[in-house]
Amino acid sequence: MDHEIYHLENFGLQSGEVLPVAELAYKTYGKLGANGDNVVVLPTFYTGDHRRNEGFFGCGRAIDPARHFVVSVNLFGNGLSSSPSNTPAPFNAANFPRVTFYDNVRAQHALLTEKLGVEKVALVTGWSMAGCQSFQWGAQYPDMVEAILPFCGSAKTSEHNIVFLEGVKAALTADGTYADGNYTAAPVRGLKAFGRVYAGWAFSQTFYREHMYRLQGFDSAEALLQDWEQDHLNWDANDLLCKLWTWQRGDISAQPAYNYDFVAALNAIRAKTIIIACDNDLYFQPADNEIEIEHIRNGELRVYRSPWGHCVASPGNDPEFERYLDQAIYELID
Repeated sequence: MDHEIYHLENFGLQSGEVLPVAELAYKTYGKLGANGDNVVVLPTFYTGDHRRNEGFFGCGRAIDPARHFVVSVNLFGNGLSSSPSNTPAPFNAANFPRVTFYDNVRAQHALLTEKLGVEKVALVTGWSMAGCQSFQWGAQYPDMVEAILPFCGSAKTSEHNIVFLEGVKAALTADGTYADGNYTAAPVRGLKAFGRVYAGWAFSQTFYREHMYRLQGFDSAEALLQDWEQDHLNWDANDLLCKLWTWQRGDISAQPAYNYDFVAALNAIRAKTIIIACDNDLYFQPADNEIEIEHIRNGELRVYRSPWGHCVASPGNDPEFERYLDQAIYELID
């Protein structure tokens, strides 16, 4: 096992349900500095884990374990932290409770403070759902976080984003084998349909028009679609839908401190903030970030222009984006 597990006993969720033992999978890189001021938190994204996060830092990068204490934390539902696929009865499979970003970040806070001895966080950053968690950290623990850099994410999941996710969910759950989450064999047709629909949203129209999938080694759009089908066969269907539910309910104001006052939650973020959006991101549109940044006191929005769309940030796709991201991180924590 290349990661550690932090156990949270009788972990209460926003839903009112309690997990007798919640497990948070994480990995650390580097060492906590003597002053405790070098902590970088990297939550994971939708189909990512701590290993995929390794594409966002490294020797000579803006986030460098030689200088920073990097804590990479896995989302509930991703198959490593507590998930439908790995939780004992009675909370297994379709019975796994609903988990919010608030729940995830509260668990991450417990890991940092109670297990790792962290008092201050220099930066929370991440892609997609990890970007959403970066916003969440800024609003949920404003006194602890010095800087946040969400990229290709949002502080509140837009209605259009919710509708897009309903589409991929419908493709998966239409497979009769899915059986309302009580399947005895993987719903293969549903998982393939999920991946095929997802691929149409992950990249931009220009990406397909200019046949940019060839840069990834595919000779046709159909070849790319088949690859996305196969990739999603590696996932448990209930795990995918667990995280999808979390994503759809994203809203930093959905917590007692703000009682759904979204502007108040944004105003509460004290961290120095740089939001990076992609102009062709079909999930998280820059227009939504423009609304958010108006209410973040110490914030800036930067829009990166690329036909890669949401997947511009996937490690290895666009080296220029990597440099763009690193420059912003340097500005926040160097």
